[in-house]
Amino acid sequence: MKNQEVQKQIVSSSFGAKMLVVLGAGESGVGTALLGKQKGYKVFVSDRGKIGKKYKDILLNNEIEFEEFTHTERIILAADVVMKSPGIPETVPLVLKLKANGISVISEIEFAAKYTSATIVGITGSNGKTTTTMLVHRILKDAGLNVGLAGNIGVSFAQQVAEVSHENYVVELSSFQLDGIEKFSSHIAILTNITPDHLDRYEYDFEKYVASKFRITQNQKESDYLIYDADDIAINTWLKQHKIKAKLVPFSLKKELAYGAFLKGNNIIININKETIKMPISTITVKGKHNVKNTMAATMAAQLLQIRKEAIKESLANFEGVEHRLENVAKVKGVEYINDSKATNVNATFYALECMDRQTVWIVGGVDKGNDYNDLLPLVREKVKAIVCLGVDNQKIKDMFGNVVDIVVETAGAEEAVKVAHKLAEDGDAVLLSPACASFDLFENYEDRGRQFKSAVRNL
Repeated sequence: MKNQEVQKQIVSSSFGAKMLVVLGAGESGVGTALLGKQKGYKVFVSDRGKIGKKYKDILLNNEIEFEEFTHTERIILAADVVMKSPGIPETVPLVLKLKANGISVISEIEFAAKYTSATIVGITGSNGKTTTTMLVHRILKDAGLNVGLAGNIGVSFAQQVAEVSHENYVVELSSFQLDGIEKFSSHIAILTNITPDHLDRYEYDFEKYVASKFRITQNQKESDYLIYDADDIAINTWLKQHKIKAKLVPFSLKKELAYGAFLKGNNIIININKETIKMPISTITVKGKHNVKNTMAATMAAQLLQIRKEAIKESLANFEGVEHRLENVAKVKGVEYINDSKATNVNATFYALECMDRQTVWIVGGVDKGNDYNDLLPLVREKVKAIVCLGVDNQKIKDMFGNVVDIVVETAGAEEAVKVAHKLAEDGDAVLLSPACASFDLFENYEDRGRQFKSAVRNL
């Protein structure tokens, strides 16, 4: 349908119905379109790129107007409200024009939340949010709660609100999604950590990124909870400078806490709800210090929702981890191949290298988001025997580690990177894909990167 025809149809039918424009026809966009139509909005979906067949079929089957390969401004600027895909920056001219015209530009999370009275556990952080989200969801589901998994993971939050009446949601929230909220709130908010990431979207100003993460608590009430990492400098600094209404629930690996979760010897101790839980670290299936923290956060969220400690322990013991996060792929000729493609920033890669207990061939690189690699230098000196670069522009990596590691090789794809790593690794070594960068130079996304890596390993 031509743009003029689309505009005419929308304008003629918009009397008496508010108009919702959805920018971006991916998972969150199409889910929002479905919910918007159900709630009586006149919906128009606009994507500057090609709309995938799966999503186009949904729009056609539900008779939702859409366009692809363009944004028709006259139609979009007629909106009452605009839901913007998280991938579209706040600074693009169209978004700035919408805001200048007084049109509300929100995220899927904001739009969907007003149509559900479910209890929400919202989880954000630079790293660990996917694992923590899946842990919380697993515990609640195992305990028999009616619970949905949404946000950056699984089926669109908006689509679930439209089609399923969950009583609880566990929602993974990126800073981009939080930038688009106005009234959204979680009964329980979890802030796993804050380290530099996505600085290219925040004018290379870390403080702006920190403020974005703390939007998760801006609408919380005194009856709500904020679970947070008490060892995190950025979090502690912000909390000293700002007052929040929610009850603070800290966790720590470094200090004993009268209220919250902490590490004592080889045991996790949790003191909330007048009930103490003691769990040996050895019973946690996902390894690494960062996963001890993720476990603490998830356990406290479950306790606050009145889940029995026996049920929590059982779920934790059976949790198998997240695809593309320190995922053991295969052992080939004595070499362990590990897929950590989800490590799209330096801090995530720090955790991965910290977990390595053998000499490592490290596959790194991609789209740099303002990375500072200095924190990795001690771990690289200690554990990395060779670096395989996987990106279009690897100069920053070569400059940082060229004098630390004897072998640095550039490759142009996952298959070549795996073959080179295979030649460099010896019996007893590990090959670790932990890119510390976004994937969009050579891959569709980090999942595509991880799956290509796994396929290449299995073809060795």
